[in-house]
Amino acid sequence: MASTLFSRTFLAATHRLITPSLLPQNPLHLASFLTRRGFFSQLGSYSTAYRSARAMASAGIGARAGYSTSSSVATNEPVVSVDWLHSNLREPDLKVLDASWYMPDEQRNPIQEYQVAHIPGALFFDLDGISDRSTSLPHMLPSEEAFAAGCSALGIENKDGVVVYDAKGVFSAARVWWMFRVFGHDKVWVLDGGLPRWRASGYDVESSASGDAILKASAASEAIEKIYQGHSVSPITFQTKFQPHLVWTLDQVKNNMEDQTYQHVDARSKARFDGTAPEPRKGIRSGHIPGSKCVPYPQLFDSASQTLLPAEDLKKRFEQEEISLDKPILASCGTGVTACILAMGLHRVGKTDVPVYDGSWTEWATQPDLPMEGEDSSS
Repeated sequence: MASTLFSRTFLAATHRLITPSLLPQNPLHLASFLTRRGFFSQLGSYSTAYRSARAMASAGIGARAGYSTSSSVATNEPVVSVDWLHSNLREPDLKVLDASWYMPDEQRNPIQEYQVAHIPGALFFDLDGISDRSTSLPHMLPSEEAFAAGCSALGIENKDGVVVYDAKGVFSAARVWWMFRVFGHDKVWVLDGGLPRWRASGYDVESSASGDAILKASAASEAIEKIYQGHSVSPITFQTKFQPHLVWTLDQVKNNMEDQTYQHVDARSKARFDGTAPEPRKGIRSGHIPGSKCVPYPQLFDSASQTLLPAEDLKKRFEQEEISLDKPILASCGTGVTACILAMGLHRVGKTDVPVYDGSWTEWATQPDLPMEGEDSSS
């Protein structure tokens, strides 16, 4: 009882200490912020007290976790719990990736937040950096060669299991889960509830103003830039095997709009889908692709814990929108990020082959000759 109370008090204090709103907005000022003696002395005192509280509760945590190694997780389950990750965090063939990413209007810097607080040992996966450099569309899927170079620079190998999380709960992590699967790596899972769930469970975070993980993130982005400039990169420790059925192009979506072979599900909010609320990216009209249906991605989560709903509840959610789980389904959203949450939810109910339209609404809405539905799309 006392240790639980102390844990909650500690977590609240630590959250106030490292809340993103206190971070400098200018990245150049981050290092000086983090190296202030006051910041680290406070963090150190919290950590010392926290370790003491955790020691008192360690037996209970071990009993609650009860998991073995990373190889025990089935690839037909898209998520792992924070208890499982805590129990397996030091497994040599397990890589943990912080893939936090935010919408442009949120004005948050994921690399800064990673440096202040991340799961111990986690690497930073830059969603914008590990992307196609030959298009103006945001964070499009990179080529096989580029993805292999980026993962190799991060030190990821094909033998590794990969757990991806983000700082919002489950948001951008699902996109990286999908990317690994597109390139043939099925030993990948999303941390259910993400960093908020990890911290709410009383597990440690670590801080670093610089270091190996930051250098690796930078090296991954540079490696991809070299690939798109026509240069070779070595060594390559991660081999890809492209799965074309998991990613769709604009032409495929156009053809499907005519023949309706796949049920098209959009993960954006109902207001954006209906064209009554603006898109977060300037110059993009709201509305939707004709024939598509809307299942806003937050509806796939338990509202209290922000963890993925059980399979039966997920089935009901899709059936409410008259989406048949016995027929093929295609997912899209604004820029191909939250569509991957729909793919992840459908993966849990047994539909492991749901493709994502990579360009999504941002690509579709910027083509002047394509049909659109919704109030704003008619203007």
